[in-house]
Amino acid sequence: MRRRQFLGMLGGAAAMWPVGGRAQQPAMPVVGFLNARSAAETQGSVAGFAKGLREAGFVEGRNVAFEFRWADGHYDRLPAFAADLVRRRVAVIAAGGGPVSALAAKKATSTIPIVFMGGSDPVANGLVASFSRPGGNVTGVLNVASQLTAKRLEILHELTPAGRSVAVLRNPGYPEANLQMQEIESAAARMGLKLHIASARSESEFEPVLAELFKQGADALFVANDPYFAAQRAKLIPLVARYRIPAIYSQREYVEAGGLMSYGTNFADLYQQAGVYIGRILKGEKPADLPVTQPTRFELVINRKTATALGLELPAKLLALADDVID
Repeated sequence: MRRRQFLGMLGGAAAMWPVGGRAQQPAMPVVGFLNARSAAETQGSVAGFAKGLREAGFVEGRNVAFEFRWADGHYDRLPAFAADLVRRRVAVIAAGGGPVSALAAKKATSTIPIVFMGGSDPVANGLVASFSRPGGNVTGVLNVASQLTAKRLEILHELTPAGRSVAVLRNPGYPEANLQMQEIESAAARMGLKLHIASARSESEFEPVLAELFKQGADALFVANDPYFAAQRAKLIPLVARYRIPAIYSQREYVEAGGLMSYGTNFADLYQQAGVYIGRILKGEKPADLPVTQPTRFELVINRKTATALGLELPAKLLALADDVID
């Protein structure tokens, strides 16, 4: 999706100033939008972000401008993108798609305010001093996707109660991969489930990895939370369907693309909260004084059409718990 389309979604057509003039004397504050995910998969999140800014009194093209940088799941691009936003003297950096974006932004600047969107423990990651008093130039909204790992496994087991073997697809290049593995291993041990762990760092590894998991006879598939997997969902989901493995994901975008089900944060809400924070910073508040917040809404989304194609009968309990059922 082109940048102009996103600018339109954020409140109107943008005034396109020369880069040099903007850096020297911006006509209005510029928010740098640094994201590990892709533009196409983040449309709903960006709409939520715009809503939060509107609540704070800011509309793109009227009293705020944007610079978008999308890594498309390629984390090695983030440091250069962050450095470029700093050179352009943006007023605030909105860092989304997990802690990798926020860490790249923090390394690039200690003065420009940074609001992260996602990640699990910003204290452990070194982003903030504490949740209540972040200190420094960073604050934000947590995703807590990793902490929802156990609940996601429970939901998957509810769907396939006779299954005792679960495959886990992870990206070891994602900073929170180890934390997620600790959570799922602990949950699997409590539930008496056997895990088959498989790693994929690139799209080219999806097919051989899934083929191997299929040979191992896994009853279900747990796809770990990872911005790269989300960016590649159009390639991943058809492969999962080919091997007819019931799978659970971390966000609804997978289910909208044909995945079976997801449980996790509502990203539009998360980004909306971040938009409000950025508005407050643009009005003069400091990140150091804005507590790190957590999302207030989690959602279970089920694709009934995919379940039918897999020959699965959806338990009444799951359907009752679902926030959205896609037919």
